[in-house]
Amino acid sequence: GNQYAYYGMERNGRDWDLYTAAPEDPKSARLLLANAGAWEPLDWSPDDHRLLVLHEVSATESYLFVLDTGSKKLTPVHPTNTKISYGDARWSPDGKGLYFTSDEGSEFHRLIYYDLDHEKAKPLTDAIPWNVDAIEAAPDGSRLAFTTNEGGLGKLYLLDPKTQAYEPAAADFPVGQVGGLSFSPDSARLGLTLNSPQNPADIYVLTLTDKTLQRWTSSEVGGLNTATFPIPTLISYDTFDNGPDGKPRQIPAFYYKPAKVDPKNQSPLPVLIVIHGGPEAQFTPGFSPMIPFYVNELGIALLFPNVRGSDGYGKSYLDLDNGEKREDSVKDIGALLDWIAKQPELDAKRVAVSGGSYGGYMVLASLIHYPERLRAGIEEVGITHFVTFLKNTEDYRRDLRRVEYGDERDPHMALVLNEISPLTHADQLTRPLFIVAGANDPRVPASEAEQLLAALKKNKQAPWFLLAKDEGHGFAKKSNRDFLGAAKVLFLQEYLTK
Repeated sequence: GNQYAYYGMERNGRDWDLYTAAPEDPKSARLLLANAGAWEPLDWSPDDHRLLVLHEVSATESYLFVLDTGSKKLTPVHPTNTKISYGDARWSPDGKGLYFTSDEGSEFHRLIYYDLDHEKAKPLTDAIPWNVDAIEAAPDGSRLAFTTNEGGLGKLYLLDPKTQAYEPAAADFPVGQVGGLSFSPDSARLGLTLNSPQNPADIYVLTLTDKTLQRWTSSEVGGLNTATFPIPTLISYDTFDNGPDGKPRQIPAFYYKPAKVDPKNQSPLPVLIVIHGGPEAQFTPGFSPMIPFYVNELGIALLFPNVRGSDGYGKSYLDLDNGEKREDSVKDIGALLDWIAKQPELDAKRVAVSGGSYGGYMVLASLIHYPERLRAGIEEVGITHFVTFLKNTEDYRRDLRRVEYGDERDPHMALVLNEISPLTHADQLTRPLFIVAGANDPRVPASEAEQLLAALKKNKQAPWFLLAKDEGHGFAKKSNRDFLGAAKVLFLQEYLTK
């Protein structure tokens, strides 16, 4: 408790250097590691002399190291010639081993125990065909807690390190996400947070002897009856190509719809497709004040697809949109439009699309490819041209993004990136469009939005445009979020719900 580790880019604004400092004295910061690329401290060893360190190259390639804080020696953990990805990692309480997640030999991040003395790795969760996310070890070594992402839903497990057997921690967890794992000093209880579509993240405590779950906090919800907030249904739909089994590839999506929909006695519902960013992110259901407003007050059905390239469905799925395969993910939206047309309660003539960051690019690309099937689009802090984005994004992100999108310095790739960029086809953006940007955005600079705005105006289009002069990559200030939320509602009322 007398020091903490962190990464910062003070040296050159590009590389993630590692530092330690005393909590009570910010001026005590000491440089531990200055290497090129993205480096992150994960956990202190029990003797406080070593750090577990992650070096990330891309979403599918990373490396784990032990850093001696005295000598500053960096030792690789489980070196291999195979390109693999690591996730969370923790020291065992006795300091003799490590628990980490890795996709080595698997489509998913499995929980693995690594014996430091014998340099042997043993997978522990082969029976779970999903990613293991967070890990936490009890101080006395009697338990290990870990969470999984099972199709976008969070699950909690407890493992006995002696037998390496594990079981679900409790059966009555709500649909949503589990996080914030922390054992009590006596190892008898486990603190955690639960975030569900009907409750913001609150603190719960699980007593390990009898598996009882006690709620410790009740977050403020402004007097709303959250029991009326919709809980999504997980659906899947066929897309344009086949999966490894030779059958049509399935795309998962979370479907929110107004209660008591009767297709026989009610007009079909307008639909808003919301596409996540990343592109390696994943939509997972949790608390949102806007989702129930759209569904319950505006009567809009919401679909959150996790198109190819999304995390959580295996590393092969994650790589399906890389480089020249970028527009295959746009085709997944086209397949979702096909699915919508087959649902009697949904109005295929009233569909809009929304998304931020990479999701903003997806909005623009969808409007270009399917203008006759989409009413309108809302794109926030989105990429409008991949070459200008890669040239203008902050140095610390550029190499990571080149692995995903392609290297614009390669002449062939530059031609591909230009061809798939929405700015190149701005004349085909004829549907109502709302463009949102932050003037201080280091990830997707506001110039991306401004160059698209100029092109649309040149083509006699009149998009809605909102530039926040005191925001970055997404709106953080409450007054700005409130303004944007109201503006989006007006846009949807004007172009979707009528």
